[in-house]
Amino acid sequence: MNKINHDQLLSLEHPFIKIPVEKFRSSLKTEQKHIEKEIAHLTNTVSEISKKSQHGIMDANQVQTALEAIVSRLSTLKRRLTETRAEESLYSQRTKVRLQHLQEFTAIPTLDSDEFGRWSRVRLNRILIDYMLREGFRETASYLAKSENMEDLVDIELFVQSAKIEQALNKYSCSECLQWCNENKSSLKKIKSTLEFSLREQEFIELARERRSQDAIAYAKKHLTPWQETHMKELSQVMALLAFPPDTKCQPYKRLYDKSRWRNIISQFRSNNFALQFFTPEPLLNVTLQAGLSALKTPMCYLPEHRNINCPVCDPHTLGLLATDLPLSHHFNSSIVCRISGQIMNEDNLPMALPNGYVYSYNALAQMASLNGGKITCPRTGAVFDIAQVKKVFIS
Repeated sequence: MNKINHDQLLSLEHPFIKIPVEKFRSSLKTEQKHIEKEIAHLTNTVSEISKKSQHGIMDANQVQTALEAIVSRLSTLKRRLTETRAEESLYSQRTKVRLQHLQEFTAIPTLDSDEFGRWSRVRLNRILIDYMLREGFRETASYLAKSENMEDLVDIELFVQSAKIEQALNKYSCSECLQWCNENKSSLKKIKSTLEFSLREQEFIELARERRSQDAIAYAKKHLTPWQETHMKELSQVMALLAFPPDTKCQPYKRLYDKSRWRNIISQFRSNNFALQFFTPEPLLNVTLQAGLSALKTPMCYLPEHRNINCPVCDPHTLGLLATDLPLSHHFNSSIVCRISGQIMNEDNLPMALPNGYVYSYNALAQMASLNGGKITCPRTGAVFDIAQVKKVFIS
C-alpha cells in the first residue's frame, strides 16, 4: 500500500538533471569554438609572418611585435579556457551530486520510511527555492540553499543572471537583453523566438515617443528592415507612430505606446530564457501541487453550496484558482462524507435523506435530535424536521 512508484516521481525530475548536463555541454562547445578560432588565427598569422619575413617585407622589430600580439591572444585564450574549465567543473560536480540524490530515492522502498521523509524534505526545499527564485526572492533562496547545504541541487546563478536583464527591462533599457539575444542567437533561432524583433520594435517606439523622427527612421533602416519579410504588418503599424503623438487615442497606436508592452517583453524574455536553460515553464511547486489537486478535484468543488472547508480545491482564492484548468479526479469507488460530522457514510453510519433532499449521516442526525427534542435542522437551508421524517438512502 505504501510502496513508492519511483518512475512516476522521477518523470518530474527531467529538468533537474538536464540543466547541468546541457550547461556542461554548452561550456564544452564554447571552449571548442575559442580553441578552433585561435588556432586558425595563429596558423594564418604565423604563415603570413613567415612569408613576409622571407621576402623582406617585415623586419625583426615587426616580427617581434606580431609575435607579441600572438602571445597576447594566447594569454586571453588561456584566461577564457580557465573560466570555461571552472564552469565545466561546476556543472560536472553538480550533475554527479544530483544523480546521487536521485539514486538515493530509487533505493527507498516505502513512503513511511525515515529515508523517504529525509529525501522528501530535501526535495521540498528544492521546490521552494525554485519558486522563490522565479518570484524574485533570491536572497531568501540563497540563504535556504546555503543553510541546508544544497547549493549543487539548485541553479541560483542562472536566475541571478536573468534577473539583471529583467531589471534593465524594468528600467526601459533593451541593451542588456539585446546582448543576451546576440549571445544566444542560434539557440533562439531553433525555438523560433521573436524576442529580438520585439526589442528592436520597442526601441523604435521609444524614439517615436520622444519625437526623434530622424533617429527613428535611421534606426528602422538599420535594425527593422531585416524583419520585413516576416513582420511586415507589425512594421507598417509601428512606422505609422511617427505620425501619431504619444497621447493619441487612436488604436492600434495607443496600444503600441502603452508602457505595459515592457511587461510583455519581460514575460517573453523569461519564457525564452527558461526554454534555453531547460527550466520548466511553470514553477515546480505549481507542477507538484497540480498533481495532488487534480486527484482531489470534483465537480462539487466549484459550487458554493457544496464547498468543503477541509478541501484545498474548494477555496476559490488560493489552491482552487491553481486547479481551475486541471482535469477532474477519476474515482472508481467514491466515499460519501457527511457534511455535519465529516465522517464517511457506510453500513455502520447509514446515509439518511431529509424531506428537502439533502443527505447526512445517521449518527450526526441522531446526535442532533437527542440534543433538540427529536428535531433536526438542515445546516444548508435552515429547515427544521422531525427525526421520524428522515429516510434511509440506498446507493447502488
